[in-house]
Amino acid sequence: MLEWKKDGWKAALALAPMLILMAVFTFYPIVNTIITSFKYYEVDAKGIADYAGWGISAYFDPAYKSSMQAWEWGKEIPVLQDPTFWKSVGFTVLIAVVSVPLTIIIALLISVGLCSIKPLKGFFQTVFFLPYVTNGIAFGMVFASIFSYNGLINTMFNLTVNWIGDIPLSESVTDQTVALWAGIIVIITYTVWHGLAFKILVFVGGISGIDKQYYQAAQLDGASKWRVFRKITLPLLSPMVMYITITSLIGAFKAYSSIVAIYGETMGSGSDSQFMTAVGYVYSSFNQVTGAAQWQLLPKASASALVLFVLILIVTGLQMIYNKKRVHY
Repeated sequence: MLEWKKDGWKAALALAPMLILMAVFTFYPIVNTIITSFKYYEVDAKGIADYAGWGISAYFDPAYKSSMQAWEWGKEIPVLQDPTFWKSVGFTVLIAVVSVPLTIIIALLISVGLCSIKPLKGFFQTVFFLPYVTNGIAFGMVFASIFSYNGLINTMFNLTVNWIGDIPLSESVTDQTVALWAGIIVIITYTVWHGLAFKILVFVGGISGIDKQYYQAAQLDGASKWRVFRKITLPLLSPMVMYITITSLIGAFKAYSSIVAIYGETMGSGSDSQFMTAVGYVYSSFNQVTGAAQWQLLPKASASALVLFVLILIVTGLQMIYNKKRVHY
C-alpha cells in the first residue's frame, strides 16, 4: 500500500492517455447510445421532428398493431415488434450456429497437423495467418468474384448457380434473386475461411505449451493418435476452446462487413435484404437518419444496438456456464 501511494501517480499518468481515448471513443458512445434509445421525437405534418421527452417507444409500443400498414404517420415500428429485426437476428443466429463449430473443428485439426510437422511449419503458419491481417472487405470482394456467375466455382464445377445475383442479361433471366441456401453457402464459406487464422494461432500456441511428457507416456502405452487427441490434447486445450468459442460467437453476432462486401449495402440480391444481419439492421436504421422527419430512427437504431448487446451478453453467459465444468486448467 505504501508503494502504491508513493508510485501510484506514475501508473495513473501512464494510463491517462489510453483512459482518455477509451472515455471518448468507447464509454461515451455507449452511454450516449443508452440515453438516445429512450428519447422520443414527434413529427408534425410539416415533417419537422421535435424532442418530446423520454419513453420506451423505440423498444415497444402497446398501441402498435402488426396488421396496420402505417399505424401512425411519421412513426417507426418499435424494435421488439419489428419482424425485420427478428428476421435479421434469426439469420445471424443461423450463421453463428453453423460457422462457429465448423471453424473451431477445422482450425483445431489444422493446428494439430501444423504441430506434427517440422519442415515449413513457420511458412504454413504465415500462410494461414494472412487473412487475419488483411482487410475483410477486400477478401469479401474476392469471394464475390469467385462465386460470381462466370466465376471460379461455377466454371470449375460446371455449374449455373446464381450465388450472388449477378447473372448476365445475355442469359435471359429476369429474376436475379439469390436462393437462401446459395447465399448461406457463400457467407458460411467466407466466414469459416476468414475466421481460421486467429483460431489456428491460438490453438498452435496452446498445443506447443502442453508438456511433452504426456505424449511420451501415451506413446509408451501404445495409445492411438485419436485417443491421444481425445484424452490429452483436447482436455488440455479446453481453456483455449472456451475462449475461442466465446469470442467466435461474439464475432458471428457482429457479422456485417462480409455480407456488405459480397452482396452490397442492400445485404441481398434485391430489395428484400434477405441476408441482413442484426448489425446490418442497426446500420440500416442509422443510415436512414437523413432528415428531420427521420429523427425517430436514431432512437430505434440505438435501441436495436442495445437489444443486440443484451442478446450477446445472454449467449456469452450461457456459454460460460455450460463450459464451466468442461474446462480443465
